[in-house]
Amino acid sequence: MVNAIGCIELNSIARGYLVADAMLKSANVEILFNRTICPGKFMVMVSGDVAAINAAVDTGLRVGGGEVVDDLIIANVHPDVFPAIAGTRVVEHTAALGIVETFSVAAIVEAADAAVKAANIELLEVHMAMAIGGKGFVTLTGDVAAVQAAVEAAADRIRDKGVLVDKVVIAQPRKEILEGKV
Repeated sequence: MVNAIGCIELNSIARGYLVADAMLKSANVEILFNRTICPGKFMVMVSGDVAAINAAVDTGLRVGGGEVVDDLIIANVHPDVFPAIAGTRVVEHTAALGIVETFSVAAIVEAADAAVKAANIELLEVHMAMAIGGKGFVTLTGDVAAVQAAVEAAADRIRDKGVLVDKVVIAQPRKEILEGKV
């Protein structure tokens, strides 16, 4: 059963390819992302069952060594995270708007998963590192209380990593602010 994801973010593109190859050879996992990200980093994200993800990430961390910037394992990833990462999520109406911003791709995926598990919200987008200097951000919507709870849960999940840039909740956002997406 595919219910887990793992991610390793590296400072080296060359080492990123080596890590991706090692992860695929070490366990029965499937590549979700294997690409360069800004600013000159590399991200490998895989999916599979929990045991396979644990084995693949352990291998990737060993191979990545000092080039590893961040990593994650989410054992039971919420199904809404995938369409938000892919940019295929369609939301007809936005209520309150929450935004969480991080210095790390791995951390923003963790934050998005924590947010959607914590409250009755809809993920709008999980943006990972492209054209924003290696940062990540998640946008989400719902009623004000739910958005506040989700944003706090997301921030709490990644706070110890030291990669939280900012978090905000806008109670009644103008619709125009979401039309000019990155």
